Amino acid sequence: MNDAPGMILVVDDVEAKRYLLATWLLRAGHQVIEATTGQEALDRVSAADLVILDVNLPDMSGFEVCRQIRSNPLTAATPIVQVSATAVAVADRAHGLTQGADAYLIDPAEPDELIAVVTAILRYYRARHRAERTASLLKELASVTLDINAAETFDQLASVAVSGAARIFGTPAVLFLELPDGQVRRTSAASPGSEPVRHGGRAGLVDRVAGPVLEPNEASAVGAVSGADWRRLVPESVLQADICLAAARTKRGRPPVAIAVDREGFSGEDEQHVLRQLVQSVALSIEALRSYAEEHMIALTLQRSFLPTSLPEIPGFAMSTRYIPASDQAAVGGDFYEALIVPGRVLIAIGDVQGHSLHAATVMGELRHALRAYASEGHSPAAITGLVNAVLQRYHPGIIATLCLVLLDPATGNLEIVNCGHLPILMISGPEATYVGEGGLMLGLPVNKPHTETAYLPEGGTAVLITDGLVEERRISLDVNLEKLRTAVRDADSSDVEALSNHLLSLFGAREDDVAMIVLHRARQSCGDPSEEDTCAAGSSSRPGRS
Repeated sequence: MNDAPGMILVVDDVEAKRYLLATWLLRAGHQVIEATTGQEALDRVSAADLVILDVNLPDMSGFEVCRQIRSNPLTAATPIVQVSATAVAVADRAHGLTQGADAYLIDPAEPDELIAVVTAILRYYRARHRAERTASLLKELASVTLDINAAETFDQLASVAVSGAARIFGTPAVLFLELPDGQVRRTSAASPGSEPVRHGGRAGLVDRVAGPVLEPNEASAVGAVSGADWRRLVPESVLQADICLAAARTKRGRPPVAIAVDREGFSGEDEQHVLRQLVQSVALSIEALRSYAEEHMIALTLQRSFLPTSLPEIPGFAMSTRYIPASDQAAVGGDFYEALIVPGRVLIAIGDVQGHSLHAATVMGELRHALRAYASEGHSPAAITGLVNAVLQRYHPGIIATLCLVLLDPATGNLEIVNCGHLPILMISGPEATYVGEGGLMLGLPVNKPHTETAYLPEGGTAVLITDGLVEERRISLDVNLEKLRTAVRDADSSDVEALSNHLLSLFGAREDDVAMIVLHRARQSCGDPSEEDTCAAGSSSRPGRS
């Protein structure tokens, strides 16, 4: 390919010499364009692969023409052969070469010598251009590969990959992939730098698109597809002309991923090799995301299996719970909640085991089961925290956890709160909202010193228990968000526990940590006899058994 004929610009004001040079070049397979002056040469040089330039021209010297060609960024890389019958001294030839000529021939030159010089110079420049082009492609490929490996979702991966393909090859690009749930993504970039556009697709589209180049048992392949065949495959594609298509898969049976770009940006095999490497990088990243998504779903399913499947029915009370993982890509955590019926009472618990991992979720499950066991044996909330702390220290040394237990007397609304380093409980009564029960040492420490406190949940009142994932943010003080939460609930209808739970979750947007929440509302008593309204109202304001 480096010895292929080229377009040669012959610059000489003598017609006979132009004719002779053009004849030699045409016989060697080259194409020829001619110029008679230096200005004509400057006007036509952008269309040439090489210039044969006479030194003596009517409007300016060939040395000056050479200098101006080299000083123009658009033509600086064009090779130049200077020819002269008069400027033949060593100083003349040296001056010509210092002005940018690649060779200097004495006229009259032999045909074989001229053709050999032209062939050698074209070969060198084409090789250098290919090397520079390859280096540029590989540099862009490395940058795009880093972006691909940093992608956290399938859609983000598709966007950076198709934008990178358009940038590498300077053409529109389209990427096809199939998500683990079977959905097809077709992502297009209409030009380098344009915003990627995401489309759907019918099942099996990726296999059909990859079919022209990728055999069923092949790992990767690259090839050309005519514009007509491509339009039949993808009629509405941003690509309409002949394309270069690459496809890859990481495992037999996996759906492939395919990238198509306009062939106009391709001048050799190097571009095909880069496109193949790009599609292989995308396929590997898709496999990594797929594996992570599958592992995360298994871990998340395990974590959720540790949480209660149903809530106890408490006459006169409504309860709502929420468990929200930080995101589909976040590691599982150790947040949990519990609600148990114990003799004459209801035990409500909320806690958080340190860390975000399958181990944290497993420890959480063990602590929750230990809590249930000790509660069923009739231990008090304070005693339960001590026993759970002993379990944590014995079987998981070095792990810490927070835990808040609330023992509710449904008949009176009295609450016994035992807190081990967890967030306080938000108590809502009418327009007032306050935090209660804050304090105590966390579990996992050698000493068990919980904070104990009593409180009262009046009729119409609501208690909100949360884990810190709801209110913790890196750049905002915890106290600021706790106050934001307290202020928000004062204007909310706390009687609808489901609506209140949704409202509280919406206050802070996407979270960086898991969130667990329990909302407990005590309904107002209904007086059937209007004549007893005052008595009912008076009774609802009393606090029997409050200590």
